[in-house]
Amino acid sequence: MDNNRNWSGNYRYSASELHVPETVAQVQELVARSSQIKALGTRHSFNDIADCSESLLSLQKLNRVIELDHKRSKVTVEAGIRYGDLCQYLHGYGFALHNLASLPHITIAGACATGTHGSGDQNGNLSSAVHSMEVVKADGERVVFSRDQQEGLIAGAVVGLGGIGIITQITLDVVPTFQMRQFVFDNLPFVQLKDHFDDIFSSAYSVSLFTDWKTASFNQVWLKQKITDHDPASVESHFFGAKLATEHRHPVPGHSADNCSEQLGISGPWHERLPHFRMDFTPSAGEELQSEYFVSRQDAYHALCAIDRIRDIISPHLYVSEIRTIAEDNLWMSPCYKQDSVAIHFTWKADWEAVRQILPIIEEQLAPFHARPHWAKLFAMPPVHLQSLYEKLPDFKQLLLQFDPNGKFCNAFLKNYIMENYS
Repeated sequence: MDNNRNWSGNYRYSASELHVPETVAQVQELVARSSQIKALGTRHSFNDIADCSESLLSLQKLNRVIELDHKRSKVTVEAGIRYGDLCQYLHGYGFALHNLASLPHITIAGACATGTHGSGDQNGNLSSAVHSMEVVKADGERVVFSRDQQEGLIAGAVVGLGGIGIITQITLDVVPTFQMRQFVFDNLPFVQLKDHFDDIFSSAYSVSLFTDWKTASFNQVWLKQKITDHDPASVESHFFGAKLATEHRHPVPGHSADNCSEQLGISGPWHERLPHFRMDFTPSAGEELQSEYFVSRQDAYHALCAIDRIRDIISPHLYVSEIRTIAEDNLWMSPCYKQDSVAIHFTWKADWEAVRQILPIIEEQLAPFHARPHWAKLFAMPPVHLQSLYEKLPDFKQLLLQFDPNGKFCNAFLKNYIMENYS
């Protein structure tokens, strides 16, 4: 393969060939004649979840809007479209998505298949907006999963980890477009979370806390507010002990804020405020590694205290850590399945040997809180422990066997963490 690395450069794909089909018919033909095949989106996974030893199929040319249903408030798209491109289209017609990830550069299919989330107390992850999706099965035929179907299999198929087939089309629920503004506050004392966790995270449509874990404080608080007719004209200069920033901030200390979404309370459309980074700039820190763990909201403060106890181990190897809330959902393999959750994210410096030694220490600290790792990021958790965290895992395994009985879409990742002795 040419260009055979992932987005951050930490993973090299092992597949022998890469296909870039332009039509669903071509996808069907490729799948039918392949013995093993996996789909690639924007290559934003940090592990081998999207890899295999034989064929990879890029969705980059299946990137169009198919239909916007104004009456039913739904949009149907090809699976390879990126959020940033879809958002501009939707906004132009007066619609929006309820939630976005920190990066607008990622594909719809890849984000939904891995339970990627965005943030907000009342906002489910990106997968929770999926109404239906079309998948090419192992035999090359198409199947549709929909919330309108009685058997409810879509709850297992949406966060499908690439194991059911190649997603070619997705229908998403949309909402009326809205305006937002974003404020950043500096230096929130960690102790404020003990008594004010709910107050802090319910204070805006989406709230992010950033820290480098060098001290018992959060370097920055990002408040993304939905603008209504009743909003005050000004904002308080202090927020639970943090001070309002008067200049644009980048989450990573010392980095230029040029590639970040607009701050300082300047109003703008939802899709230019919900992500942290602008579509036309290189996202985040560039060469980096990422890990993330989800805990129940009720355990979040104590889980963060556990991380704070090992901050001297973490901080030398870290760019930044982000804390966000996500509403519960009913998707079998979602880290937020049936629990309002808090995500503890780590953006690491590109030193895998150091990170590889730190992850088990973090996971040991978070074990009492039944932390679930982000499927597409780096973790060290033994498969048997990870499997114990998902009550619907047996049903999910049966779903994979039903639609892919011979393991055409099964790779080393799925064999290790989901299927065990998949033959």
